[in-house]
Amino acid sequence: MTVVLKQDLEKPQLTLGFVPLTDCAPLVIAQEKGIFRRYGLEVTLSKETSWANIRDKVALGILDGAQMLAPMVLGMSCGVGPVKKAMVTALSLDLNGNAITVSNALYAIMQACAPHDAPLPNRSAHVLKQVIDARRNNGEKPLSFATVFPTATHTYELRYWMASAGINPDRDVRLVVVPPPQMRAHLESGDVDGFCVGEPWNAAVVHAGIGRTLITKYELWNNSPEKVLGVTREWAEQYPHTHRALLMALLEAARWLDQPNCRREAAALIACGRYVQAPEEIVAMSMNGAYRYAFDEVPRDLPDFNVFHRYAANFPWRSHAIWFLTQMVRWRQLRGQVNFRRIAETVYRPDLFRDAAALLGIPAPGVDYKTEGEHAAPWLFDSRITLGSDLFIDGRTFNPDDPIGYLAGIVPVAGRSNVVPLVRR
Repeated sequence: MTVVLKQDLEKPQLTLGFVPLTDCAPLVIAQEKGIFRRYGLEVTLSKETSWANIRDKVALGILDGAQMLAPMVLGMSCGVGPVKKAMVTALSLDLNGNAITVSNALYAIMQACAPHDAPLPNRSAHVLKQVIDARRNNGEKPLSFATVFPTATHTYELRYWMASAGINPDRDVRLVVVPPPQMRAHLESGDVDGFCVGEPWNAAVVHAGIGRTLITKYELWNNSPEKVLGVTREWAEQYPHTHRALLMALLEAARWLDQPNCRREAAALIACGRYVQAPEEIVAMSMNGAYRYAFDEVPRDLPDFNVFHRYAANFPWRSHAIWFLTQMVRWRQLRGQVNFRRIAETVYRPDLFRDAAALLGIPAPGVDYKTEGEHAAPWLFDSRITLGSDLFIDGRTFNPDDPIGYLAGIVPVAGRSNVVPLVRR
């Protein structure tokens, strides 16, 4: 193991933010297993109630960095939303990890509408469209779906899923923002009919018998990126040695998480009150890949539900950044001329990742971009790195060299982005 000397660190005492979700695991493991300390870092982990808190505190310098939504660092850099701040990420924290869950009441309607298709993940959005059309014909109000933040992976996944079946998420449903730990309460009270959120909050709803998971993030886009380590560009430039030590510590934690037989210990560590505050058996459902969609007696085997290191999961692919930017354009969060490549190369920093990974002997891809949607099984990249399958639910492919062509191939949806804060009815 490479030793980072404390005297090389410009700022050894750090405060890092996280939201109580299963995929805060790399930060928790680095803390609980003493990995931060081995790299000369004294870290305080700050549990935040919402992604808006994370955004604001990182932008203001209250937090040195944080577990952040991958599109959030791009949105902040582009001025999408109320806070504009130049951001940097050099580390992806995980792949997959989200799911779309609906209330028992809505699922019962879906099942009555199409009993054979409703339980099938790849048909779930099509069944929902039948329900939406019927409600419109009957003069009923639109269904409400929650996501966690306007520029969230969850938002784009929910929209992509709906649009794949011809649902217009800006016209046919009402979209609202709810912090992840509050999803269950809002579903149970009837404030929302469904949501897209990370674990353990889908599993908690299913375990309590108040909802039904329709589809996972993995099934929407196999092995797609989720959270990142986000810091401001100013911070990264001011503390380069500290940043590298932080990257190395989290890389080591992520590698530990994907070792055989480590997930049970990880679930126990992150389930406690100072982190996720959820029953260990609920946290373990996704962490161990034994996932329940509903009241199944036998859980479905989804070994890639949470991926923290395998498949080059920690590499900040600039092609991922460009895909997120296309979704911001598609849903009218970004307007006008968008220089996709310039934004991706300013915010996503695989060069910094390679520096840290080399010191740990971790192989890194030699290029920054790759096409998405072409592989139905794990495959060999650069003749030395195994990557996971990368299929989209609608069978599309994404070429990062032609984002405009990709957008032109998607049927335009009229309307405007309507993700709003939830006001209890």
